[in-house]
Amino acid sequence: MIHKLKLDSRYLSGSFDQNYKPVHTINSGDSLHLTTPDIQWGYSPNEDTPKTFYKSNQQEEKPGHPMIGPIAVNGAKAGNVLEVRLNDIVPGWYGENWAGGGPSWQNQAAGISEEEKIQLDWHLNTTNLTGSCQIGDRSFHVGLSPFMGLMGTSPKEPGTHDTPPPRYSGGNIDCKELVKGSTLYLPISVDDAHFYIGDGHALQGDGEVSGTAIECPMDHVDVTLTVRDDMTLTSPLAKTPSGWVTFGFNEDLNVATGEALSSMITLMEEQYGIKKTEAMAIASTVVDLRITQVVNGVKGVHAMLAHGALRG
Repeated sequence: MIHKLKLDSRYLSGSFDQNYKPVHTINSGDSLHLTTPDIQWGYSPNEDTPKTFYKSNQQEEKPGHPMIGPIAVNGAKAGNVLEVRLNDIVPGWYGENWAGGGPSWQNQAAGISEEEKIQLDWHLNTTNLTGSCQIGDRSFHVGLSPFMGLMGTSPKEPGTHDTPPPRYSGGNIDCKELVKGSTLYLPISVDDAHFYIGDGHALQGDGEVSGTAIECPMDHVDVTLTVRDDMTLTSPLAKTPSGWVTFGFNEDLNVATGEALSSMITLMEEQYGIKKTEAMAIASTVVDLRITQVVNGVKGVHAMLAHGALRG
């Protein structure tokens, strides 16, 4: 069954809390067709229409990222896995990103802590998936690779949880590999899963170094949610068009790297029937470690095993 949710404040949350009442309920195997707002809680369908701004359905003092959710999935139990299949992701016509204007560690490293914050306004062509922005009298052009920066289930810990840091249940992963055609597997920590999705990105580099990607609304997101009781996970796992991806999240980049690597070694043990030391030796030849993002407080690293890189 397909559930079409029009963009409306009653479907939006700006934080995670297992006690939030679901904004919608579906069955395992159902699909959602969504339109998501930009990072500033706004949406414009075309260049001739001013933005409409939306609010969180929850009573947060300071809402974070605008997310559609929580979506309840009937029959999901704590300990199961939620399979999130990304069937289609179509960005809106505009996007923005920012740099400077604050004492973040990356601004200090780049020598721009005292510089005035700038905003780049991007025009997005959704037909040929290109984007352009103007800096002075020069135009800059990029190819787009849209994905959802934030997908997660509710954490098991009680209370309200902010959106910026990624965690074992997913959330603000900000991994540019999670494009159309990907499947993300998320641990389920509370009954009915309580799935959230938002934070559209038209293009992002590994690291998301300024703190933002090309932040954009999504005109159309098509996802299928399936409960898996034949899997057990303690952190997110993804199968993308490019390969298998495991994740690590921690304030310490070394610890995050270790988590991503450990999960990849476990995956290789299971898929290839080899020992941990053997998987580690092979991983050193075919697995890439990449910095997902360094700007969400909790940093992210992902390990990637490309399809076809290992045969046997």
